[in-house]
Amino acid sequence: MIQRKSHRIDFIDPCEMDTTSHFDQLLQAAAAQPEPQRLLFVFATAELPEDATPAQRARFAAGDGATLAPVICVDKGLEELVSFDALVAESRAAGSPWHVVFAAGLSGRDGQSPSAEQVEHALQTMVERVRGGMIGTLLALDRSGEALQFV
Repeated sequence: MIQRKSHRIDFIDPCEMDTTSHFDQLLQAAAAQPEPQRLLFVFATAELPEDATPAQRARFAAGDGATLAPVICVDKGLEELVSFDALVAESRAAGSPWHVVFAAGLSGRDGQSPSAEQVEHALQTMVERVRGGMIGTLLALDRSGEALQFV
């Protein structure tokens, strides 16, 4: 958990979730919180850096060794989320291809949802974490909704 001013980003430990729909579990966990929640999503694509070495290019071609680059970020209230498939369809309509989506919950305070400024700050924090490879505490899902673990 990261504490920032008057809001809190709750990072979900994917290792503590069972094998049923991780997305549905995320929704259930957010709904069970005492304060209103916004769910935050950062969609990222796997890419190869321009200055990659031949060895890095070979690993990338084999499906390994990519760099994750955020391409879309969005926040949603629980009432706006019907299913993972609907979220994927919305992201496709935005036009940017992606390989992994990272998710976290943002808690409100005193019965109020987080402000737009709090949401923007939290999303920027998540984007920076993805760019910096600090993703161990974020829920990561592939395009089919399967949980991912990075080693």
